[in-house]
Amino acid sequence: MNSSMSLRLASMIAAVAALMFTGCGHRATSPLSVPAELSAGDRSVLAGEWEYEDGGAFVLRLDDQGNGTYAFKDGRFETIQLNGRTWIGKWSQKENDREGGFLVHLSADSVEGDGTWWYERIGANRSPSEKGGTFHLTRKTSITRLGDTPLAP
Repeated sequence: MNSSMSLRLASMIAAVAALMFTGCGHRATSPLSVPAELSAGDRSVLAGEWEYEDGGAFVLRLDDQGNGTYAFKDGRFETIQLNGRTWIGKWSQKENDREGGFLVHLSADSVEGDGTWWYERIGANRSPSEKGGTFHLTRKTSITRLGDTPLAP
């Protein structure tokens, strides 16, 4: 990794840490953006079904790039970056016209993680004051298990 990329990575980590320390009630003025060269982690570890718990629970279905859907409010998950065990992305909900960001710290074996989410837009309001929250993810199946077919007898 060259020094320019190291500096940008350090800046990104500092920004994420600042976000975590200031809480989810910040006013975002623009969507989370990560330079392409910093978003090159192997996202295939995210593929499959995950149980998302935030008061209630629902299932996320993610492809090999960590992008996918969930049934609650016609939700979408988009991975922006996977760097080691830190997963950064965006979410949106079509039915209630909301979107925001998320940050997850995955376990060493990538089968669960604890995350924080926040709003970036509610309807036309691009600086919402509503707070986000925390959540827990648990892997239900990997993409290879979703495609497994039992052998014929």
